[in-house]
Amino acid sequence: MVARRRKRGAQGSEQGIPSPPGYSAIPIKFSEKQQASHYLYVREHRVREGTKSSWPQKRTLFVLNVPPYCTEECLARLLSPCGPVQSVELQEKPDLADRSEEPKSKFFHPTPVRGFQVAYVVFQKPGGVSAALALKGPLLVSTDGHPVKSGVHKWVSNYTDSVPDPEALRVEVDTFMEAYDKRIAEEEAKAQEEEGIPDEEGWVKVTRRGRRPVLPRTEAASLRVLERERRKRARKELLNFYAWQHRETKMEHLAQLRKKFEEDKQRIELMRAQRKFRPY
Repeated sequence: MVARRRKRGAQGSEQGIPSPPGYSAIPIKFSEKQQASHYLYVREHRVREGTKSSWPQKRTLFVLNVPPYCTEECLARLLSPCGPVQSVELQEKPDLADRSEEPKSKFFHPTPVRGFQVAYVVFQKPGGVSAALALKGPLLVSTDGHPVKSGVHKWVSNYTDSVPDPEALRVEVDTFMEAYDKRIAEEEAKAQEEEGIPDEEGWVKVTRRGRRPVLPRTEAASLRVLERERRKRARKELLNFYAWQHRETKMEHLAQLRKKFEEDKQRIELMRAQRKFRPY
């Protein structure tokens, strides 16, 4: 029995590391204390002919099975022996379309993925991809020179990083608004140039050039709008919805009519008493 087990173990080591077809496996460990290895599956990023890709060809490495503790900085450090790394981007799933060219914001971004991810690693030279495919391991994610935080230290660090710097946030918002205003101005200028020019079918595009620019509302203006809406809702409320409300309204109306009648009678009696016959 012992000989059979050794024979099976020898056969398994000869077969090598199991990996998906077309991928190469790179073993990594979180630290030296970890005994079992985790495997990254890498291959050169390719697309079909006639398909556009925002990732540079022959310089992009596609990585599968990236663990949550392996950040973009860690991945760039692990693959730096293969060549200078230009950029690393982690995603929840592979790109199926062209990605946006706008730079990612470090303040306004979706919730980070908690599980395993995929990565696109762009090298400065094409030789980095071939060197990464032939890379042997295991590679250490956390070392004495580059420790990776985990447990409570990681939670504290994540909480600290979640509190934005007001000055940096203001700069990013101002930069975004300047780019937005510039894009809107270019679109309006383009629309004005195209106005009055017929298209291929002879149609002329008409725009609202005379409209007033919409000014941003201040806090006082917003409060006035809310007060106006509250008054409008109060006017639209149903009156005399219940039967007892209807009866009370009729009784109040009759009482007002009787009071006005008595006042008119007194006024007429006073006018008769003040009237005198004066023939001459």
